Amino acid sequence: MQHVLAIDQGTTGSTVLVLDAALRVCGRGYREFVQHYPAPGEVEHDADTIWQSVLAALGSALAAAGVPPTCIAAIGITNQRETTVLWERATGRPVHRAIVWQDRRTSAACARLLAAGHGEHVRARTGLPIDPYFSATKIAWLLDHLGLRERAERGELAFGTIDSLLLHRLTGGAVHRTDVGNASRTLLFDLHHMAWCDELCALFRVPRALLPEVLPSVAPFGHTRSVPGLPDGIPITGVAGDQQAALFGQQCFAPGEAKCTFGTGAFLLLNTGSVPTPSRHGLVTTVAWQIGDERCYALEGSAFVAGAAVQWLRDGLGFFTDAAEVEALARSVPDSGGVVVVPAFAGLGAPHWRPDARGLITGLTRGTTRAHLARATLEGIALQNADILRAMEQDCGRPLRTLRVDGGAAANDLLMQFQADVLGVDIVRPAMLESTALGAACLAGLGAGLWPDRAALAAVAAAAGPATHFTPRLAAADVTSHLARWRAAVDKA
Repeated sequence: MQHVLAIDQGTTGSTVLVLDAALRVCGRGYREFVQHYPAPGEVEHDADTIWQSVLAALGSALAAAGVPPTCIAAIGITNQRETTVLWERATGRPVHRAIVWQDRRTSAACARLLAAGHGEHVRARTGLPIDPYFSATKIAWLLDHLGLRERAERGELAFGTIDSLLLHRLTGGAVHRTDVGNASRTLLFDLHHMAWCDELCALFRVPRALLPEVLPSVAPFGHTRSVPGLPDGIPITGVAGDQQAALFGQQCFAPGEAKCTFGTGAFLLLNTGSVPTPSRHGLVTTVAWQIGDERCYALEGSAFVAGAAVQWLRDGLGFFTDAAEVEALARSVPDSGGVVVVPAFAGLGAPHWRPDARGLITGLTRGTTRAHLARATLEGIALQNADILRAMEQDCGRPLRTLRVDGGAAANDLLMQFQADVLGVDIVRPAMLESTALGAACLAGLGAGLWPDRAALAAVAAAAGPATHFTPRLAAADVTSHLARWRAAVDKA
């Protein structure tokens, strides 16, 4: 039993990896699932469809690995964070489609709470701004609009982020749990006491009876029961939200080490050590992980749209049929021709926190082509991160020298080079870009005893393959020009 199963449940699809004790990928499965957009600014997922996508990816991964399920020592889960689902405890049936982290339907409710003066107190307790991004106002919206408050208060319903949903399904309904990192993304979790906060539950009108039990990131979360394709009794020993898992998978174990994941959005996390660091520049303070009694916190900046902007070029504008084609199209012109794309399709995240912002294209001329728009879109993804990194450096009081990257869009060399140029830091891309799933596997493997400690795990990870480095090479005057055009465009968005 020297294999780990990693479930990476993402915003647009579910990935399952089977890895051995040397962190080699033996099998991989992936299933995309449909996105629902009931109204402008609203994004939903069907919870049952998510579960079916996980089962399909699981079957593909096991078949590709060619190992019997009895060889699985442990399961790790990582998930899209903040996405909110409610289900009936008695039946496990979802009462509504899940409201996705990108959804902005609770913007007015957040604005009312901010106008009432709750922002600073909530940030001090949770590390988070009051924003539709997080789970609490989504829960309240579901209870109010579905008339479910009485049922929730009677304990008939359960709330979960997607990790809790998967734990419930994987254990045959026996478990209602989450980890500290996912809990810290709800606006209901006190960072300092590491527990649900009754005062916050009252403020956001969320019945305490809805909430799952909170465990460390490495813990005995439960055992499989009645899962198609898996024997009963496999322990689930590691859980982390996708960005925390990627930080762990990138081996950012020391304070000051940082990574950026280029997925549907772009997410920069900086390890700040054992004490939460409050942000004065629009970032989020979050739990990174907890192993035993050891806690690790991080500063985080989130850009809500990154890879999703390339999907928009593909699906919305029909520029190409495969997202990987964007690099060749963008390289066909020497620059963006003065075009700037602000990909604020779901508002602006850190450090701006403007849920009312909208996507913007400026600098169009008669000579603008698809290639210029493609290049400007990639540049917009990178320029969002420049705002976040500067805020991180201000909060930490020191410059960042190296940024580790992962996620699907990190395979784009043009984007990575431009990212290095506008950040002015070295970019390090590991051989394995699926750091999110890797992190879940590492946490689960530690929980199952595949590696005795993180030092042994780091030694195994270091042998996994060579990294690619991108160093800044754009002239300072050109960087200044890019940043000036970007800031002017953001002001308009």
